[in-house]
Amino acid sequence: MRLLVTRPEPDALKLRAVLEKRGHEATVEPLLHVSFEDCDDIDLDGVQAVIATSRNALRALKTHPALAVARTLPLFAVGQGTAAEARAQGFETVITGAGTAHELVTHIVSVLDPAVGLLAHLAGDVLAFDLGKELESHGFRVLQPVVYRMVAARELSEDAVEQLAMGEIEGVILLSPRTADVYAGLMLKHGLATVARSLVHYCLSSAVARRLEPLGPVRVEVAAAPRLEEVLALIDAATAQSDR
Repeated sequence: MRLLVTRPEPDALKLRAVLEKRGHEATVEPLLHVSFEDCDDIDLDGVQAVIATSRNALRALKTHPALAVARTLPLFAVGQGTAAEARAQGFETVITGAGTAHELVTHIVSVLDPAVGLLAHLAGDVLAFDLGKELESHGFRVLQPVVYRMVAARELSEDAVEQLAMGEIEGVILLSPRTADVYAGLMLKHGLATVARSLVHYCLSSAVARRLEPLGPVRVEVAAAPRLEEVLALIDAATAQSDR
């Protein structure tokens, strides 16, 4: 099966390698690009714990003076991928969430005391879920600096358009609501709405799948849990079914 990989670099190339090891082919077409320019400063004075809901948030710390202090604080990561990035950067204490920001809030509320100090959520410029606001409703004081920005692609590449139009791509991997938004918009812009209806869209969650509604009735497979491993399991199952 040839799949369109839409996640940003450098994660797109890593995902392509994973897919190829599983016997799939992949066309890398990042629909969002990460920028660390024009972002907020990071001040961890009085902070008891750091929260990261994206690997990109941790990448923003790599060359920042706050990294040395951040490594000594507990780091709450939304899921396994973000946790792995934190460990790679030398964080001493990493607490891994179940995969969603909602679940991470529940865990933080259960183990931390608002009286001990501030929380720092290293955020992107667009929030699918306002984790800081939710934690504040539980009595926490939350710093939420924007440490990275996601810039949407304005066009699909010529190679991707050609492969889609020629029916060479069978499935699309969509791992965030915003990526799905951009994908739907670009498919319409390039006149590929009919093509989209012939594809299987492997979505991380129902929230991602809902963003495909502008394309009309398209085939969607939603992961059992919001983890990349579950999306890959869907793809493997579909391939096994087609091989029968």
